[in-house]
Amino acid sequence: MPESPLISLAEVATRRDDPALRLADVRWYVGEPGRNRAEYDAGHLPGAIYLDIDSDLTWPSGPGRHPLPPDREAFTRLLGARGLGDGHLIVAYDDAGGAYAARLWWMLRWIGHPGARLLDGGLQAWVTAGLSLSTVEPSLPAATMTVHPGPTRLIDRPALWERLGRVTLLDARAPDRYTGEEHPVDPIGGHIPTARNAPTADNLGPDGRFLPPDALARRYRALGVGEGDTVASCGSGVTACHDIAAIVHAGLPEPILYPGSWSDWCTSGLPYATGSEPGLP
Repeated sequence: MPESPLISLAEVATRRDDPALRLADVRWYVGEPGRNRAEYDAGHLPGAIYLDIDSDLTWPSGPGRHPLPPDREAFTRLLGARGLGDGHLIVAYDDAGGAYAARLWWMLRWIGHPGARLLDGGLQAWVTAGLSLSTVEPSLPAATMTVHPGPTRLIDRPALWERLGRVTLLDARAPDRYTGEEHPVDPIGGHIPTARNAPTADNLGPDGRFLPPDALARRYRALGVGEGDTVASCGSGVTACHDIAAIVHAGLPEPILYPGSWSDWCTSGLPYATGSEPGLP
């Protein structure tokens, strides 16, 4: 079974003085530019740096709203400049159960970094445990991050179009965005034909932590994961990474990421579906 993508609050707390530990705050709020940085400045885990999904974890151009960098070396240069290097255990967190921090976790796996983890329970778990926050932004020395072979796989729109109906396609968005009832950031609502709705919220328990591996395995097997290749999508390749993390935590085969996701598909002129059913290829 692959190593779990998660790290517990207890383990992070006991390693606070470990020079190999790096914390990354990846909070993000849809449609509220600037709030993520303001929330970080108001209080974050001591020693955590801030990484912005819209700038640090996204390339300026490419398919969808949050394109990946064109090459993995570009991302390693950014990480190294921020003090994140080969020998570091990098723990990402947010205040949404890891829905956005999972993007950093996935991108670290994309460059083959073995020390990538999500803080299970995120910021809320830290605060609930009575641990203090900091308003001091750390100044970390530059580090060297290099590219290694990793477990991740990608698919683009033409390749997915050719394989519709022959892969299990998941959509990690909330149900109202999947059905098309709401589309706050895209020109149209709906989903890619054959996509099955797998909202990230259902990966978590009432405490905001990931469900146990056996419960997640049951959930995703019922959605068809394990029956050939699985492709994970969402709005723009961010929250799909949370479904991927949950599936890896469950011990099931790691899905392929469609980075452009709905934001790429819905502007292409290709067919799409609305309502609660997946639709035909």
